[in-house]
Amino acid sequence: MDKIQKECADWEKIRHIIFLPTVDEDIEVLRHTFQALKASTYPKDKMIVVLAGEQRRLDSFERVSQTIYKEFADCFFQLLITVHPDGVPGEVAAKGANLNYAGREVKKYIDQHGWNYDDIIVSSFDIDTVADTEYFAYLTYTYLRHPNPTRSSYQPLALYNNNVWESFSFARIVANSTTFWLMAELARPKPLWTFSSHSMSFRALADVGFWQNDIVTEDSRIFLQCFIYYDGDYEVTPLYISVSMDTAHAGTLKETVKNLYKQIRRWAWGIEHFPFMIWHFWKADLGPKKWHLVFNLAEGMYSWSTAPLLILILGYIPLWAVGDVEKTTVIAQNAPIVLEWLMRAAMVGIFASAILNVYLLPSIVPGNRFLKFFIMIVQWILLPITLIIFGSIPAIDAQTRLMTGKYLGFYTAKKFRKSKTSSIMPVSFKNE
Repeated sequence: MDKIQKECADWEKIRHIIFLPTVDEDIEVLRHTFQALKASTYPKDKMIVVLAGEQRRLDSFERVSQTIYKEFADCFFQLLITVHPDGVPGEVAAKGANLNYAGREVKKYIDQHGWNYDDIIVSSFDIDTVADTEYFAYLTYTYLRHPNPTRSSYQPLALYNNNVWESFSFARIVANSTTFWLMAELARPKPLWTFSSHSMSFRALADVGFWQNDIVTEDSRIFLQCFIYYDGDYEVTPLYISVSMDTAHAGTLKETVKNLYKQIRRWAWGIEHFPFMIWHFWKADLGPKKWHLVFNLAEGMYSWSTAPLLILILGYIPLWAVGDVEKTTVIAQNAPIVLEWLMRAAMVGIFASAILNVYLLPSIVPGNRFLKFFIMIVQWILLPITLIIFGSIPAIDAQTRLMTGKYLGFYTAKKFRKSKTSSIMPVSFKNE
Protein backbone atom coordinates (compact mmCIF):
# COMPACT_ATOMS: atom_id res chain seq x y z
CA MET A 1 0.00 0.00 0.00
CA ASP A 2 2.93 2.33 0.71
CA LYS A 3 4.19 1.90 -2.86
CA ILE A 4 0.93 2.92 -4.48
CA GLN A 5 0.66 5.99 -2.25
CA LYS A 6 4.16 7.08 -3.27
CA GLU A 7 4.06 6.32 -6.99
CA CYS A 8 0.40 6.78 -8.03
CA ALA A 9 -0.90 10.27 -7.31
CA ASP A 10 -4.44 9.53 -8.50
CA TRP A 11 -4.93 6.14 -6.81
CA GLU A 12 -7.76 7.39 -4.58
CA LYS A 13 -10.10 7.68 -7.56
CA ILE A 14 -10.13 3.88 -7.96
CA ARG A 15 -13.04 1.94 -6.50
CA HIS A 16 -13.27 -1.82 -6.22
CA ILE A 17 -16.39 -3.92 -6.68
CA ILE A 18 -16.07 -7.53 -5.52
CA PHE A 19 -18.67 -10.02 -6.76
CA LEU A 20 -19.21 -13.07 -4.56
CA PRO A 21 -21.75 -15.47 -6.12
CA THR A 22 -22.96 -18.13 -3.71
CA VAL A 23 -25.37 -21.03 -3.48
CA ASP A 24 -25.74 -23.16 -0.32
CA GLU A 25 -22.22 -22.51 1.04
CA ASP A 26 -21.68 -22.78 4.78
CA ILE A 27 -21.63 -19.53 6.76
CA GLU A 28 -18.03 -20.19 7.86
CA VAL A 29 -16.86 -20.24 4.25
CA LEU A 30 -18.41 -16.81 3.69
CA ARG A 31 -17.01 -15.46 6.97
CA HIS A 32 -13.49 -16.47 5.97
CA THR A 33 -13.85 -14.64 2.66
CA PHE A 34 -15.31 -11.51 4.24
CA GLN A 35 -12.72 -11.42 7.01
CA ALA A 36 -10.00 -11.42 4.37
CA LEU A 37 -11.68 -8.52 2.58
CA LYS A 38 -12.01 -6.68 5.88
CA ALA A 39 -8.29 -7.19 6.54
CA SER A 40 -7.33 -5.61 3.22
CA THR A 41 -4.91 -2.70 3.41
CA TYR A 42 -6.80 -0.89 0.66
CA PRO A 43 -9.29 1.66 2.11
CA LYS A 44 -12.58 -0.13 2.70
CA ASP A 45 -14.53 3.02 1.91
CA LYS A 46 -13.40 2.43 -1.70
CA MET A 47 -14.75 -1.13 -1.75
CA ILE A 48 -18.27 -2.32 -2.64
CA VAL A 49 -18.94 -6.00 -1.99
CA VAL A 50 -21.77 -7.77 -3.83
CA LEU A 51 -23.10 -10.96 -2.27
CA ALA A 52 -25.05 -12.62 -5.08
CA GLY A 53 -27.47 -15.39 -4.14
CA GLU A 54 -29.94 -17.61 -5.97
CA GLN A 55 -33.72 -17.57 -5.70
CA ARG A 56 -33.76 -21.36 -6.02
CA ARG A 57 -31.97 -21.50 -2.64
CA LEU A 58 -33.66 -18.45 -1.18
CA ASP A 59 -34.37 -19.83 2.32
CA SER A 60 -30.75 -20.70 3.05
CA PHE A 61 -29.43 -17.58 1.32
CA GLU A 62 -31.64 -15.27 3.35
CA ARG A 63 -30.33 -16.72 6.60
CA VAL A 64 -26.70 -16.53 5.52
CA SER A 65 -26.93 -13.10 3.90
CA GLN A 66 -28.65 -11.56 6.94
CA THR A 67 -25.89 -12.85 9.20
CA ILE A 68 -23.14 -11.60 6.91
CA TYR A 69 -24.83 -8.21 6.53
CA LYS A 70 -25.04 -7.74 10.30
CA GLU A 71 -21.39 -8.67 10.77
CA PHE A 72 -19.76 -6.90 7.82
CA ALA A 73 -22.04 -4.21 6.34
CA ASP A 74 -20.26 -1.44 8.25
CA CYS A 75 -16.83 -2.57 7.07
CA PHE A 76 -17.18 -1.39 3.46
CA PHE A 77 -18.55 1.53 1.49
CA GLN A 78 -21.50 -0.69 0.65
CA LEU A 79 -22.49 -4.32 0.99
CA LEU A 80 -25.01 -5.08 -1.75
CA ILE A 81 -27.13 -8.23 -1.79
CA THR A 82 -28.72 -9.50 -5.00
CA VAL A 83 -30.97 -12.49 -5.66
CA HIS A 84 -30.83 -14.01 -9.11
CA PRO A 85 -34.35 -15.07 -10.20
CA ASP A 86 -34.90 -18.73 -11.03
CA GLY A 87 -36.07 -20.10 -14.36
CA VAL A 88 -35.11 -17.21 -16.64
CA PRO A 89 -35.61 -18.36 -20.27
CA GLY A 90 -32.36 -18.97 -22.16
CA GLU A 91 -30.20 -19.13 -19.03
CA VAL A 92 -28.19 -22.00 -17.62
CA ALA A 93 -28.43 -22.50 -13.86
CA ALA A 94 -24.79 -21.51 -13.40
CA LYS A 95 -22.51 -18.94 -11.79
CA GLY A 96 -22.38 -16.92 -15.01
CA ALA A 97 -26.13 -16.31 -14.96
CA ASN A 98 -25.93 -15.18 -11.33
CA LEU A 99 -23.04 -12.84 -12.11
CA ASN A 100 -24.80 -11.48 -15.19
CA TYR A 101 -27.84 -10.50 -13.13
CA ALA A 102 -25.75 -9.08 -10.28
CA GLY A 103 -23.62 -7.08 -12.72
CA ARG A 104 -26.66 -5.44 -14.30
CA GLU A 105 -28.05 -4.56 -10.88
CA VAL A 106 -24.75 -3.03 -9.83
CA LYS A 107 -24.62 -1.02 -13.05
CA LYS A 108 -27.85 0.71 -11.96
CA TYR A 109 -26.21 1.48 -8.62
CA ILE A 110 -23.08 2.89 -10.30
CA ASP A 111 -25.10 5.01 -12.71
CA GLN A 112 -27.09 6.48 -9.81
CA HIS A 113 -23.82 7.66 -8.27
CA GLY A 114 -22.47 8.90 -11.59
CA TRP A 115 -19.15 7.09 -11.23
CA ASN A 116 -16.72 6.78 -14.14
CA TYR A 117 -16.60 3.16 -15.37
CA ASP A 118 -12.86 3.53 -16.09
CA ASP A 119 -12.19 4.16 -12.39
CA ILE A 120 -13.90 1.00 -11.19
CA ILE A 121 -12.13 -2.36 -10.98
CA VAL A 122 -14.31 -5.45 -10.77
CA SER A 123 -13.16 -8.67 -9.11
CA SER A 124 -15.14 -11.83 -9.75
CA PHE A 125 -14.30 -14.20 -6.89
CA ASP A 126 -15.43 -17.69 -6.05
CA ILE A 127 -17.16 -17.56 -2.68
CA ASP A 128 -14.26 -19.33 -0.94
CA THR A 129 -11.63 -16.91 -2.30
CA VAL A 130 -9.39 -15.47 0.41
CA ALA A 131 -7.49 -12.51 -1.00
CA ASP A 132 -4.09 -11.42 0.26
CA THR A 133 -4.24 -8.29 2.40
CA GLU A 134 -2.28 -6.41 -0.29
CA TYR A 135 -4.26 -7.81 -3.23
CA PHE A 136 -6.41 -4.75 -3.96
CA ALA A 137 -3.52 -2.34 -3.43
CA TYR A 138 -1.32 -4.35 -5.78
CA LEU A 139 -4.17 -4.68 -8.29
CA THR A 140 -4.75 -0.91 -8.21
CA TYR A 141 -1.03 -0.26 -8.68
CA THR A 142 -0.89 -2.64 -11.67
CA TYR A 143 -4.06 -1.14 -13.15
CA LEU A 144 -2.79 2.45 -12.92
CA ARG A 145 0.62 1.56 -14.33
CA HIS A 146 -0.85 -0.35 -17.28
CA PRO A 147 -0.68 1.62 -20.58
CA ASN A 148 -4.32 0.74 -21.39
CA PRO A 149 -5.87 -0.57 -18.15
CA THR A 150 -9.44 -1.00 -19.39
CA ARG A 151 -8.23 -3.33 -22.16
CA SER A 152 -6.89 -5.97 -19.82
CA SER A 153 -8.04 -8.50 -17.26
CA TYR A 154 -5.83 -9.22 -14.24
CA GLN A 155 -5.10 -12.78 -13.14
CA PRO A 156 -3.63 -13.71 -9.74
CA LEU A 157 -2.10 -17.03 -8.77
CA ALA A 158 -4.65 -19.46 -7.31
CA LEU A 159 -3.60 -21.47 -4.26
CA TYR A 160 -5.81 -24.00 -2.48
CA ASN A 161 -4.74 -23.55 1.12
CA ASN A 162 -7.98 -22.79 2.96
CA ASN A 163 -8.63 -26.39 3.99
CA VAL A 164 -5.35 -27.94 2.89
CA TRP A 165 -4.53 -29.59 6.23
CA GLU A 166 -7.79 -31.54 6.39
CA SER A 167 -7.95 -32.61 2.72
CA PHE A 168 -7.13 -36.03 1.35
CA SER A 169 -3.75 -36.34 -0.35
CA PHE A 170 -5.15 -36.94 -3.85
CA ALA A 171 -7.30 -33.79 -3.57
CA ARG A 172 -4.24 -31.78 -2.59
CA ILE A 173 -2.24 -33.20 -5.50
CA VAL A 174 -4.91 -32.16 -8.01
CA ALA A 175 -5.24 -28.70 -6.46
CA ASN A 176 -1.47 -28.14 -6.42
CA SER A 177 -1.18 -29.34 -10.01
CA THR A 178 -3.69 -26.64 -10.94
CA THR A 179 -1.57 -24.07 -9.11
CA PHE A 180 1.61 -25.14 -10.94
CA TRP A 181 -0.21 -25.06 -14.29
CA LEU A 182 -1.39 -21.51 -13.64
CA MET A 183 2.07 -20.53 -12.43
CA ALA A 184 3.50 -21.66 -15.76
CA GLU A 185 0.75 -19.78 -17.63
CA LEU A 186 1.49 -16.56 -15.72
CA ALA A 187 5.10 -16.81 -16.86
CA ARG A 188 4.03 -16.61 -20.54
CA PRO A 189 1.18 -14.08 -20.62
CA LYS A 190 0.78 -13.93 -24.42
CA PRO A 191 -1.78 -16.79 -24.56
CA LEU A 192 -2.95 -16.27 -20.96
CA TRP A 193 -6.65 -16.63 -20.17
CA THR A 194 -8.65 -15.63 -17.11
CA PHE A 195 -9.29 -18.49 -14.71
CA SER A 196 -11.45 -18.77 -11.61
CA SER A 197 -11.01 -15.60 -9.49
CA HIS A 198 -9.82 -12.62 -11.54
CA SER A 199 -10.27 -8.86 -12.00
CA MET A 200 -11.03 -6.41 -14.83
CA SER A 201 -12.36 -2.90 -15.44
CA PHE A 202 -16.06 -2.21 -15.16
CA ARG A 203 -15.74 -0.39 -18.50
CA ALA A 204 -14.86 -3.61 -20.33
CA LEU A 205 -17.41 -5.62 -18.38
CA ALA A 206 -20.24 -3.24 -19.28
CA ASP A 207 -19.11 -2.95 -22.91
CA VAL A 208 -19.43 -6.71 -23.51
CA GLY A 209 -22.76 -7.01 -21.70
CA PHE A 210 -21.41 -8.73 -18.57
CA TRP A 211 -20.75 -12.44 -18.12
CA GLN A 212 -22.54 -14.80 -20.46
CA ASN A 213 -25.59 -16.33 -18.79
CA ASP A 214 -25.98 -19.45 -20.93
CA ILE A 215 -22.63 -21.22 -20.43
CA VAL A 216 -20.81 -23.09 -17.67
CA THR A 217 -17.25 -21.69 -17.86
CA GLU A 218 -17.91 -17.96 -17.62
CA ASP A 219 -14.56 -17.24 -15.91
CA SER A 220 -12.57 -17.79 -19.12
CA ARG A 221 -15.35 -16.87 -21.58
CA ILE A 222 -15.39 -13.27 -20.29
CA PHE A 223 -11.86 -12.86 -21.66
CA LEU A 224 -12.94 -14.13 -25.09
CA GLN A 225 -15.93 -11.79 -25.05
CA CYS A 226 -13.62 -8.83 -24.48
CA PHE A 227 -11.01 -10.05 -26.98
CA ILE A 228 -13.63 -10.28 -29.74
CA TYR A 229 -15.45 -7.06 -28.81
CA TYR A 230 -12.22 -5.01 -28.90
CA ASP A 231 -11.02 -6.62 -32.17
CA GLY A 232 -8.12 -8.42 -30.52
CA ASP A 233 -6.98 -5.40 -28.49
CA TYR A 234 -7.40 -7.11 -25.14
CA GLU A 235 -5.03 -9.10 -22.94
CA VAL A 236 -4.62 -10.71 -19.54
CA THR A 237 -2.02 -9.17 -17.24
CA PRO A 238 -0.51 -11.55 -14.66
CA LEU A 239 -0.66 -10.51 -11.01
CA TYR A 240 2.24 -11.88 -9.00
CA ILE A 241 0.20 -12.21 -5.87
CA SER A 242 -1.99 -15.06 -4.70
CA VAL A 243 -5.53 -15.74 -3.65
CA SER A 244 -6.40 -18.87 -1.72
CA MET A 245 -9.38 -21.18 -2.19
CA ASP A 246 -10.63 -24.57 -0.97
CA THR A 247 -9.60 -27.96 -2.28
CA ALA A 248 -12.48 -30.22 -3.31
CA HIS A 249 -12.54 -31.88 0.12
CA ALA A 250 -16.13 -32.93 0.95
CA GLY A 251 -15.70 -34.57 4.36
CA THR A 252 -15.63 -38.27 3.48
CA LEU A 253 -13.49 -40.21 1.03
CA LYS A 254 -16.42 -41.19 -1.19
CA GLU A 255 -17.89 -37.70 -1.34
CA THR A 256 -14.48 -36.13 -1.97
CA VAL A 257 -13.82 -38.46 -4.92
CA LYS A 258 -17.23 -37.56 -6.38
CA ASN A 259 -16.80 -33.85 -5.64
CA LEU A 260 -13.32 -33.70 -7.15
CA TYR A 261 -14.24 -35.64 -10.28
CA LYS A 262 -17.22 -33.39 -11.00
CA GLN A 263 -15.16 -30.26 -10.34
CA ILE A 264 -12.44 -31.34 -12.78
CA ARG A 265 -15.03 -32.34 -15.35
CA ARG A 266 -16.57 -28.86 -15.08
CA TRP A 267 -13.14 -27.28 -15.58
CA ALA A 268 -12.56 -29.54 -18.59
CA TRP A 269 -15.89 -28.32 -19.97
CA GLY A 270 -13.87 -25.31 -21.04
CA ILE A 271 -13.67 -27.17 -24.33
CA GLU A 272 -17.01 -25.44 -25.03
CA HIS A 273 -14.91 -22.38 -25.96
CA PHE A 274 -13.39 -24.14 -28.98
CA PRO A 275 -16.42 -24.00 -31.33
CA PHE A 276 -17.15 -20.47 -30.04
CA MET A 277 -13.61 -19.39 -30.95
CA ILE A 278 -13.60 -21.02 -34.37
CA TRP A 279 -16.94 -19.41 -35.24
CA HIS A 280 -15.89 -15.90 -34.20
CA PHE A 281 -12.19 -16.03 -35.06
CA TRP A 282 -12.72 -17.38 -38.56
CA LYS A 283 -14.63 -14.34 -39.79
CA ALA A 284 -12.99 -11.60 -37.72
CA ASP A 285 -9.67 -9.79 -38.11
CA LEU A 286 -8.38 -10.14 -34.56
CA GLY A 287 -4.68 -10.22 -35.29
CA PRO A 288 -2.21 -13.10 -35.01
CA LYS A 289 -2.83 -13.55 -31.28
CA LYS A 290 -6.10 -15.34 -32.04
CA TRP A 291 -4.15 -18.32 -33.39
CA HIS A 292 -2.06 -18.43 -30.20
CA LEU A 293 -5.30 -18.69 -28.26
CA VAL A 294 -6.73 -21.39 -30.52
CA PHE A 295 -3.55 -23.45 -30.26
CA ASN A 296 -3.33 -22.89 -26.50
CA LEU A 297 -6.86 -24.19 -25.94
CA ALA A 298 -6.70 -27.06 -28.46
CA GLU A 299 -3.30 -28.31 -27.32
CA GLY A 300 -4.14 -27.88 -23.65
CA MET A 301 -7.44 -29.75 -23.85
CA TYR A 302 -5.97 -32.51 -26.04
CA SER A 303 -3.00 -33.00 -23.71
CA TRP A 304 -5.25 -32.92 -20.66
CA SER A 305 -7.29 -35.87 -21.89
CA THR A 306 -4.60 -37.94 -23.60
CA ALA A 307 -1.10 -37.29 -22.23
CA PRO A 308 -1.33 -39.36 -19.00
CA LEU A 309 -2.81 -42.33 -20.86
CA LEU A 310 -0.22 -42.09 -23.64
CA ILE A 311 2.60 -41.96 -21.10
CA LEU A 312 1.18 -45.10 -19.47
CA ILE A 313 1.07 -47.21 -22.64
CA LEU A 314 3.37 -45.53 -25.17
CA GLY A 315 6.44 -47.63 -24.47
CA TYR A 316 4.57 -50.88 -25.06
CA ILE A 317 2.77 -49.90 -28.29
CA PRO A 318 5.64 -51.12 -30.56
CA LEU A 319 5.42 -54.57 -28.95
CA TRP A 320 1.63 -54.68 -29.30
CA ALA A 321 1.39 -53.28 -32.82
CA VAL A 322 4.07 -55.19 -34.72
CA GLY A 323 4.40 -58.81 -35.78
CA ASP A 324 6.56 -61.48 -34.22
CA VAL A 325 9.50 -60.78 -36.49
CA GLU A 326 9.50 -57.02 -35.86
CA LYS A 327 9.34 -57.62 -32.09
CA THR A 328 12.87 -58.94 -32.22
CA THR A 329 14.26 -55.65 -33.55
CA VAL A 330 16.39 -53.42 -31.39
CA ILE A 331 13.91 -50.51 -31.60
CA ALA A 332 10.91 -52.56 -30.46
CA GLN A 333 12.78 -54.25 -27.63
CA ASN A 334 14.33 -51.02 -26.33
CA ALA A 335 11.20 -48.84 -26.49
CA PRO A 336 10.00 -49.76 -22.95
CA ILE A 337 13.52 -49.26 -21.58
CA VAL A 338 13.86 -45.81 -23.19
CA LEU A 339 10.46 -44.80 -21.81
CA GLU A 340 11.49 -46.06 -18.37
CA TRP A 341 14.55 -43.81 -18.36
CA LEU A 342 12.53 -40.87 -19.62
CA MET A 343 10.09 -41.37 -16.76
CA ARG A 344 12.94 -41.50 -14.28
CA ALA A 345 14.26 -38.22 -15.65
CA ALA A 346 10.77 -36.72 -15.34
CA MET A 347 10.85 -37.59 -11.63
CA VAL A 348 13.07 -34.54 -11.21
CA GLY A 349 10.05 -32.37 -11.98
CA ILE A 350 7.93 -34.26 -9.44
CA PHE A 351 10.57 -33.79 -6.73
CA ALA A 352 10.80 -30.08 -7.58
CA SER A 353 7.00 -29.77 -7.38
CA ALA A 354 6.95 -31.51 -4.01
CA ILE A 355 9.54 -29.15 -2.57
CA LEU A 356 7.93 -26.03 -4.06
CA ASN A 357 4.58 -27.14 -2.70
CA VAL A 358 5.95 -26.97 0.85
CA TYR A 359 6.95 -23.34 0.35
CA LEU A 360 3.43 -22.48 -0.85
CA LEU A 361 1.74 -23.90 2.26
CA PRO A 362 0.33 -21.67 5.02
CA SER A 363 2.81 -20.77 7.73
CA ILE A 364 0.44 -21.87 10.49
CA VAL A 365 0.68 -25.68 10.74
CA PRO A 366 -1.70 -27.57 13.04
CA GLY A 367 -0.18 -30.52 14.89
CA ASN A 368 3.26 -31.97 14.18
CA ARG A 369 4.93 -29.60 11.72
CA PHE A 370 7.62 -32.08 10.58
CA LEU A 371 5.10 -34.87 10.00
CA LYS A 372 2.76 -32.60 8.04
CA PHE A 373 5.53 -31.42 5.72
CA PHE A 374 6.81 -34.98 5.29
CA ILE A 375 3.34 -36.11 4.18
CA MET A 376 3.08 -33.15 1.81
CA ILE A 377 6.27 -34.34 0.06
CA VAL A 378 5.57 -38.08 0.04
CA GLN A 379 2.02 -37.61 -1.27
CA TRP A 380 3.39 -36.72 -4.72
CA ILE A 381 3.93 -40.43 -5.33
CA LEU A 382 0.21 -40.42 -6.14
CA LEU A 383 0.67 -38.04 -9.07
CA PRO A 384 0.64 -40.67 -11.88
CA ILE A 385 -2.62 -42.12 -10.57
CA THR A 386 -4.33 -38.77 -10.04
CA LEU A 387 -3.32 -37.59 -13.53
CA ILE A 388 -5.39 -40.42 -14.98
CA ILE A 389 -8.33 -40.67 -12.56
CA PHE A 390 -8.74 -36.93 -12.01
CA GLY A 391 -7.18 -35.74 -15.26
CA SER A 392 -7.65 -37.80 -18.39
CA ILE A 393 -10.92 -39.51 -17.48
CA PRO A 394 -12.98 -36.41 -16.54
CA ALA A 395 -11.50 -34.51 -19.50
CA ILE A 396 -12.49 -37.29 -21.91
CA ASP A 397 -15.90 -37.38 -20.22
CA ALA A 398 -16.43 -33.63 -20.79
CA GLN A 399 -15.16 -33.64 -24.37
CA THR A 400 -17.24 -36.67 -25.29
CA ARG A 401 -20.36 -35.08 -23.85
CA LEU A 402 -19.82 -31.97 -25.94
CA MET A 403 -19.21 -34.06 -29.06
CA THR A 404 -22.41 -36.08 -28.54
CA GLY A 405 -24.56 -33.11 -27.48
CA LYS A 406 -25.04 -34.30 -23.89
CA TYR A 407 -24.29 -30.90 -22.43
CA LEU A 408 -23.19 -30.38 -18.85
CA GLY A 409 -24.82 -28.04 -16.39
CA PHE A 410 -22.93 -26.14 -13.72
CA TYR A 411 -21.66 -28.18 -10.77
CA THR A 412 -21.01 -26.27 -7.55
CA ALA A 413 -18.18 -28.02 -5.74
CA LYS A 414 -18.97 -28.57 -2.07
CA LYS A 415 -16.89 -26.64 0.46
CA PHE A 416 -16.27 -28.53 3.69
CA ARG A 417 -14.50 -27.22 6.76
CA LYS A 418 -13.94 -29.25 9.93
CA SER A 419 -12.86 -26.24 11.93
CA LYS A 420 -14.09 -22.71 12.36
CA THR A 421 -12.70 -19.92 10.21
CA SER A 422 -8.92 -20.20 10.32
CA SER A 423 -6.22 -17.57 10.23
CA ILE A 424 -4.72 -19.03 7.05
CA MET A 425 -3.75 -16.37 4.56
CA PRO A 426 -2.32 -16.94 1.09
CA VAL A 427 1.31 -16.59 0.14
CA SER A 428 2.35 -13.35 -1.53
CA PHE A 429 4.56 -13.02 -4.61
CA LYS A 430 4.37 -9.22 -4.94
CA ASN A 431 6.99 -7.28 -6.86
CA GLU A 432 8.72 -4.89 -4.54
